[in-house]
Amino acid sequence: QVQLVESGGGLVQAGGSLRLSCAASGRTVSSYAMGWFRQAPGKEREFVAAIGTNGATTYGADSLKGRFTISRDSVKNSLYLQMTNLKPEDAGVYHCAAATKSRSPIPWASDYGYWGQGTQVTVSS
Repeated sequence: QVQLVESGGGLVQAGGSLRLSCAASGRTVSSYAMGWFRQAPGKEREFVAAIGTNGATTYGADSLKGRFTISRDSVKNSLYLQMTNLKPEDAGVYHCAAATKSRSPIPWASDYGYWGQGTQVTVSS
C-alpha cells in the first residue's frame, strides 16, 4: 500500500509561483509513473502533468505548458510540481497520484491507483 501526502499549497497572488511536493510512503513509487491532477469547485478533475519512471519523460496539459514543471526524486520517493506565473483559474485542490500499471506518463485518472488527499492552491487576482 502506498500513502501519498501533498504539501506546498497556499495563497499566492496572480503571477506568483508555488512548488508542490508529494511524499510517498509505504513502499517505493520508483516503478510507477506519477501525476498531478487538480479540481476546482464545481468542476471536474483535470489532468495537470505526469512523469515516467525514468524521471525524464513528462507529459503535460497543453494549456499549462511553459508554466508548470513536474519532476521526481526517486531517492526521496517524492514528486514535485513547480508552478509559475499562476493565474486565478489555476486555483483548486491539487492531488498527486501513482499510476500502478504504467511506467510511462499518462493523463487518464482511471489508470492511477493511489491518490493523495490534496493540497489547496488559491490564486488572488
